[in-house]
Amino acid sequence: MLLLGPTEPVPLDQVRRIAVAGPPGSGKTTLAAELSRRLGVPFTQFETFFHGPEWTVLPDWQEKVLAHVDGEAWAIEWQGEEVRERLTARTQVLVWLDHPRWLTTARVVTRTLRRRFGRGSAIPGGNTEGPLYTFFTDRDHIVRESWRRHSWLRARVERVLAEDRHPDLVVVRLRGQREVDAWLARSGSWLKPCTSPDWS
Repeated sequence: MLLLGPTEPVPLDQVRRIAVAGPPGSGKTTLAAELSRRLGVPFTQFETFFHGPEWTVLPDWQEKVLAHVDGEAWAIEWQGEEVRERLTARTQVLVWLDHPRWLTTARVVTRTLRRRFGRGSAIPGGNTEGPLYTFFTDRDHIVRESWRRHSWLRARVERVLAEDRHPDLVVVRLRGQREVDAWLARSGSWLKPCTSPDWS
């Protein structure tokens, strides 16, 4: 297993399967979509597999995720504890967005406000995050969830690194938006579009 920083090139001739890890508000969906575009590989937002209307959990979400990652090429968010081991085993490059907690929390607050006023990106399943005032009454409010999952996600990635069960996995750790931007700016030489049949 190889752990890289924002200035170190990914030592692979062709990246076909890439996942992005991070707590809510880290920008993992945005980055996964951008990497999908740059690599020319399919991307489906994880939430599309997981939630139906009214935040119901789709009964076949695990099968859908596993079918996606069994494909030849893809980009995806590194989510779903029940499928995470299989996802990690199929991943060539895991981009770890290890941002400061204040940054991810502030982004979640801003994103929630934008969506409440109809200016943010839509949530799959037609769902809507609760208003900010329910932060005090809803233990599963997205802002509280982002705060809780920040340390959990860091520990989860560190466990993958410590166990070293995936010796071919490349992990890129990016801390803060400046490092993300710097990594993307340098990535043209090692994140080249895949040359393969249409995967869409």
